Amino acid sequence: MTLMALTRLLPGLRRHSVALVLMEATGGLEVAVACSLQAEGFEVAVVNPRQARDFARAMGYLAKTDRIDARVLTQMAEVINRHPERKRFIRALPDAERQALAAMVVRRRQLIAMLVAERNRLYPSHPQNKKSINTIIKALEDELARLEKDMNSHIRNHFKEIAERLSSIKGVGTMTVSAMLAEIPELGTLSRREISALIGVAPVNRDSGTMRGRRTIFGGRAGVRSALYMAALVATRFNPVIKTFYVRLLAAGKAKKVALGSLYA
Repeated sequence: MTLMALTRLLPGLRRHSVALVLMEATGGLEVAVACSLQAEGFEVAVVNPRQARDFARAMGYLAKTDRIDARVLTQMAEVINRHPERKRFIRALPDAERQALAAMVVRRRQLIAMLVAERNRLYPSHPQNKKSINTIIKALEDELARLEKDMNSHIRNHFKEIAERLSSIKGVGTMTVSAMLAEIPELGTLSRREISALIGVAPVNRDSGTMRGRRTIFGGRAGVRSALYMAALVATRFNPVIKTFYVRLLAAGKAKKVALGSLYA
């Protein structure tokens, strides 16, 4: 949506006293619109397209067109607006500084993925290609170092106090702090349980009658969940409090991954 289109939309939203604006996530394209609407005083919920599609099927909409999608999102917004945990769906979208940090966090993940791919190609490759691959690896390493320097500088300039508090925990490094700051703008405004559910680390029950299914975690914000998993792994070695808790969970019969998940849930 362009700025001009958004400007035309606002009077209609105000005229109809819209209580909640719901939109699907579209790979980041929705952020500018959502932030602009929030700045105008509207409450905005951004949902995963899979959630919207599941809701559509539950409501009996098997076909998919723009008109049907609009109707489905309207009905979904009505349900969310009446939901007893309504505020859980209304995500505090990042300000300009967090958006910039989030972009750098995403780019860092992309660079690491490319580095891993090139390193995996190096050893089985034909000698003719090794020089080319090494050149690409060196360029990626240099760019990664430059990007991490920019991220550290950005955090010092805009998030110094909260970053220092987060990194004071043994096992939580700069990259984990970056992911948390970029992807959890709600940090400090929600309870421990609400944050766990938001990120997707709260175990989900699968019970029916007398059957007790295996607890699983899914959904949420995969990027920050991955960063927290690695931080928990490091903390089991270097953080005495976390290590003691982790050992106690293992002694109680918890699987290693379940025990690790419990450390950051």
